[in-house]
Amino acid sequence: MKILILSGNPKKDGLCQSLINAAKQGAVHGAAEVEEIRLCDLRLDSCKICGSGWGTCREEHCCSFGSDGFDDLKTRLQSADAIILVTPVYWGETTEAFKSFIDRFRRCEYGGSGIISNKQILLIASAGGTGNGLLTCLEQMDRFCRHTGASIFDYFGVNRWNSDYKKTAIQAAAQALAKGRKNGDTLPG
Repeated sequence: MKILILSGNPKKDGLCQSLINAAKQGAVHGAAEVEEIRLCDLRLDSCKICGSGWGTCREEHCCSFGSDGFDDLKTRLQSADAIILVTPVYWGETTEAFKSFIDRFRRCEYGGSGIISNKQILLIASAGGTGNGLLTCLEQMDRFCRHTGASIFDYFGVNRWNSDYKKTAIQAAAQALAKGRKNGDTLPG
């Protein structure tokens, strides 16, 4: 099993990175191969909204400007068996790098090219400061998954008051994901 962690975290430490590390540990314990991609390091362009507002993304399911690393990232997402999406919460939303990517990606998925369709996706949002904005950030990530046909495995909203037990739960969820559990699987009671 190959799990791709797509991170909107601009920092290499702190709360969000500790959650990424917990997810990595769980996936590795579940015998998965894990790759972390940091969107902030890629410096992908924002959507150019070319042509009549859609460009090649609607008809051909590709971006006219994919040579900035976007096409490579799509290929890596396609080759993953499961995906973990992680972002800090900025103003009740994902980070700008994360939002830019999902806006661009879902335009290419319009009409169902299916790169991540039916793949299990674990969603993690971490709020610092006040801890507010978790729900709206997770809702944004949820809409992305629904637009692209991804199957949401679980949701985690984490702040500095609940991070101790949520890290443990994230590690367990990533391990279950790595072992092939799917959303909707009934566990023995």
